[in-house]
Amino acid sequence: MLSMLLTAALATVDPAPAGHVLAWADEFEADGLPDASKWTYDTHANRTGWYNEEAQYYAAARPENARIEDGVLIIEARRETMDPAPADWGGQAYTSARMVSTAAWDEGFIEARAKLPCGRGTWPAIWMLPRDASDWPAGGEIDIMEHVGHRPGVVHASIHTEAYNHVKGTQSTATIETPDACTAFHRYQVRWTPDEIVFLVDDAPYHRFANDGTGNSATWPFDKPFHLILNIAVGGFWGGAEGIDDAALPQRMEVDYVRVYQPAD
Repeated sequence: MLSMLLTAALATVDPAPAGHVLAWADEFEADGLPDASKWTYDTHANRTGWYNEEAQYYAAARPENARIEDGVLIIEARRETMDPAPADWGGQAYTSARMVSTAAWDEGFIEARAKLPCGRGTWPAIWMLPRDASDWPAGGEIDIMEHVGHRPGVVHASIHTEAYNHVKGTQSTATIETPDACTAFHRYQVRWTPDEIVFLVDDAPYHRFANDGTGNSATWPFDKPFHLILNIAVGGFWGGAEGIDDAALPQRMEVDYVRVYQPAD
């Protein structure tokens, strides 16, 4: 019965990219908290302070920050009204959520259909880190979509490795103009093979990072499983470069679905 239900559910999904089959998906169909079998919450730096000078507290299983409504996952960044902020929130005045897939992959075609927040100070991302991300940037990072609220409609894709990363100013990155990114849903995608990583919006490629074939993990660490991450940061050296507009909060990223396709062979 379970296999019949799964087959019926997958039959409603758009056709897979050529040469791929659907391997994992979340269509966010059941209202309430996200499916705990598919998503966990990254909260580990709440006490010590988040990277990049970010200002948010990342909550776990808090519906104000992550919930499913009417078939859409909502990740919501909020300016909390409590002053001072509770100590168990790390003293942060802002809350949000950082969701991490329980599954991980080492190649494939991965896409999330999403509508982005545009409030100044917001920094939403759809991205990937390896299972053990403690050795960043040596372990690698795949940024499928980043967007900062003070540059509405400009979508970024980036790769970070030991040799190519933003600390050194050597990251491999590109942008694409998506003027209605905050008012309409778009498909943010990555096609990852052993030879290259290609970034797309709505099937249109705009950035490519090639494996140089040297076998050097400093330039190509993308030969191990990576988790998918969905989050909205608040502030930070990039997201907060022009300040945080408290009056614009709360802001939400809405995700219609996430789908992971694997090579058919």
